[in-house]
Amino acid sequence: MIWRDIDSSAAFERIMLEHEKLVLRTALRMLGRLEDAQDAAQEVFLRLYRHIDGIDRQRGVTSWLYRTTMNVCFDQIRRRRPVESIEWDPPVAATQQTGLELDERRRLVAEGLKTLPERERAAIVLREIEGLETAEVAAIFGSSEVTVRSQVSMGKARLKKWLEGRQ
Repeated sequence: MIWRDIDSSAAFERIMLEHEKLVLRTALRMLGRLEDAQDAAQEVFLRLYRHIDGIDRQRGVTSWLYRTTMNVCFDQIRRRRPVESIEWDPPVAATQQTGLELDERRRLVAEGLKTLPERERAAIVLREIEGLETAEVAAIFGSSEVTVRSQVSMGKARLKKWLEGRQ
């Protein structure tokens, strides 16, 4: 990949510059607060710096970054109490709604995501919001595509039920 012909320090800097938004955005969607997401991103890049020479070049750095970001976020979620709000903007398939209705829908979806089990939340964030393929998410989790599809399906069903109870 990109670090093949350059030293580790230069590779680290290049990877960080190219992927810092991806890591921060993913962490924010998982954790819900910018401060927590920044802490997670810092930890992800610290781990990258420590392990850059051991990253599997066949799988690529992006997969490694997603997997590490998820692991760091899972650790943070386990260590703290639930957040009060999630500050990201999930896509909503509703073209007829006004701006206020969309804002309320987004707020509800963000709140509902907090109620999901970790793996379901992560699967939805990676596949449905980040737009990764099921195979990519499975590789990040170290699970099968069937498991990822099941997690997304169950998460969507739980989220739908939760949303119906709020409207």
